[in-house]
Order: sequence, then structure tokens, then C-alpha cells
Amino acid sequence: MAGSVQHSRATVALALVALALGGFAIGSTEFVALGLLPDIARELLPDAWARSQSDAVAQAGVMVSAYAAGVVVGAPAIAALGARLPRKTLLLGLLVALVAATAATAVLPGFGLVVAARFVAGLPHGAYFGVATLAASELLGPGARGRAAAFVLAGLTIANVLGVPVITAVGQAAGWRTAYLVVAAAFALTFVAVLVALPHGPGDRTATVRSELRAFARGQVWFAVALGAIGFGGLFSAYTYIAPITTDVTGLAAGTVPVVLVVFGVGMTIGNLAGGWFVDRGVRRAVLVCFVGVLLSLVVLLIWARSPAGLFTGVLLIGFFSAALSPAIQVRLMDVAKGSTTIAAASTHSALNIGNSLGAALGAVAIAAGLGYLSPIAVGVGLTALGLVLAGVAFAVETRASRGTLSRPGLAGPEA
Repeated sequence: MAGSVQHSRATVALALVALALGGFAIGSTEFVALGLLPDIARELLPDAWARSQSDAVAQAGVMVSAYAAGVVVGAPAIAALGARLPRKTLLLGLLVALVAATAATAVLPGFGLVVAARFVAGLPHGAYFGVATLAASELLGPGARGRAAAFVLAGLTIANVLGVPVITAVGQAAGWRTAYLVVAAAFALTFVAVLVALPHGPGDRTATVRSELRAFARGQVWFAVALGAIGFGGLFSAYTYIAPITTDVTGLAAGTVPVVLVVFGVGMTIGNLAGGWFVDRGVRRAVLVCFVGVLLSLVVLLIWARSPAGLFTGVLLIGFFSAALSPAIQVRLMDVAKGSTTIAAASTHSALNIGNSLGAALGAVAIAAGLGYLSPIAVGVGLTALGLVLAGVAFAVETRASRGTLSRPGLAGPEA
């Protein structure tokens, strides 16, 4: 096994940095469109832009949805098909695809082709994070899966603090296509870093598509997927509309929005690393504590969003606890998948992107109903509370099954 090979601390550190760099590039390509949608709409949808700028921007938002759809489809499919390959080989292949699809986004001429390129760019997203987490786990050794997931996800959280604002500024100054070329260069740099820094290791020759897909026959896997989708739906319901919350509810200038986003990113970065440490000391406890933390943070934002202190405090706490929850759900999925670890690790990101779409859509429904910009936060409270209830039900069912199995003669473990 690759995990049995001992590597020097320097080798491990460089490999983790290389893997996290991929997370940084993925975080950048996923979120940079949010700040560039008006520029994209102006160029690619000129007729719609002439009729209504807001409608054109909304239409350009299909790019974001296409990317998310690619993540949902690609994560389990690529993970299942590539489970037998050595981690390094699969990661390098995924990075080649990310370079090509991101570069295609920058150069293709029509809106439909660009949307198709964004879908293709989303396909390797979840598989990269899943396989990179497994590679990091093998480097760090037993008992460090939470920290492994956190190290890889650290790149994504840092992208929210540094990468997205900087690349967005580049795109606004030099054109949105230039922004995507910068992201493509970041993927190319990651390819070189992984090629040089990540040690070679054998793949799982026993893995098959059927054995990986077998994970979805287990009820606890679906519970874990639902936790990611519904729980993170609560986060994205509030986060998607943080700009109008900042300007219309808190009454701050539009120039404050980037500062709010940086505060959120700082909370995510700290929470992600803290969550990885916490998960390695008990997955169930980490899931429950982080869900409660997200719930209470949303309540803080809902009650005190009208004051700047309440806004910044709520956003910081939401970023912290939601980022801590991410590695907890990833490790939980790996636990209950019973050996189908590649598809489990990758499917976490399908679940999170479902949550992204679900939360944003329900928040939009609440706003369209005339309930105001605080209503998406209330929706987020409801979704997170539902996620917490689902976690409790999942753990209760698992405990009952474990007790029932142990009470049968000759049987030693639970069936999740």
C-alpha cells in the first residue's frame, strides 16, 4: 500500500502544497465568474444586454449552474472509472482536463460554447478533491484523514481570500477572458507541482466500477450525501445574497462587499484547518458540533445583520463552522462507504454543489415572494436545522443497526 511507504517531512510538505495548489485553482475557476458576469454578459449576450442588463447577467449565470452540474455528474463517474489507477496518474489526467477546459472557456467565441466548456471544467472538480484527499491521507498515515481533507481544501478556502478577488480584478481590468487564462495557468502550474512533488504509489487494483458504485446501495451513504446537500444548502442560501444583505440590510457601501467576502474567506481558512484536526478526534461529534455552529452563526446573522458588527461577526462564524463541517462530511462519507473510498471522497463535492444550487434557488424564491433580503438567511436556518435533524437520525439508525448486529452470534460489526 502507498500509505505504508515512509516519506521525509519535506517530501510530505511539498506534496501537500502541490495538492492544495490544485484546490486553489479549482476555487478560483469556480467562483471567479461571480464577479465577472456583467463583463461576460456584455460580450457574449449583446442583444440581451441592450434590452436589459440585469436579465443578461441572470442569463449569463447559467455558466455557474453549468459548472455545478459538471461537478455533480463528474465526481462519482470519474471516481468510479479511475479508482484502479495510481493516485498520481489520475490526478495528472484530471489537471490536464482542467487546463484544457479552462483555456477553452477563455478562447471559445459563443455563449453556448463557453457554457459547454464550463460544464466540462466542472467534471474533474469533485474527483480531484476526492483523489487528492486520499493521496494526502496516504502521505500523512493512519488517523489523519480529517487533516488530509483539510490540507487539500485549504487551497479552496485561500482562493476565496486571495485568488478570487485578485483574478476578478485582473478580469475587470484586462477582460474576463484574461482572468480564465490566469486560472488555466494556475492549473498548469499545479500539474508541474504534482508531477514533481507527489510520490508515486500503486493504485487499488482490486477496485472496479461495480465495487465503487456499491457504496450507493448503503443507506448511510445517502444520509451523508443528504447532510452535505441540505446542510450546505443552508450556507449557500445566505452566502449567495451576501452582497444585497450588506448594502440593503446593513446599509454599507457597495465597496464594503469585498471586505465582507474576505472576512468570510478568513473564517473558512481557519475553520477548515481546525475542522480537520477536530474530525480526527471523532467524526460524529465533529459533524454535530459543526452543524450546531453553522445554525447558531446563521441565527446571529439573521438577528444582528442590520449592524456592521453583527454582519461581520455572523459572516466570520458562518465561514468558520461551514468550512469545519466540510472535512467532517467528507470523512463521514468515506467511513460509511465501506471500502468504496474513491467515489465516496469525490461524491462529497457533488453533494456540496447540490447544496449550492438548492440554497441559492430557495433563497431566490424567498426574495421573489417579497420577504426581503433577510429571508434567505431564515431559509438557511431552516435547512441547517433539517441537516442537524438528519445527522441525528442517521447516527441513531447506525447505532441501532450496530447493536442489533452485535447481538447476533458470530457477527462482529455493524452494516452501515
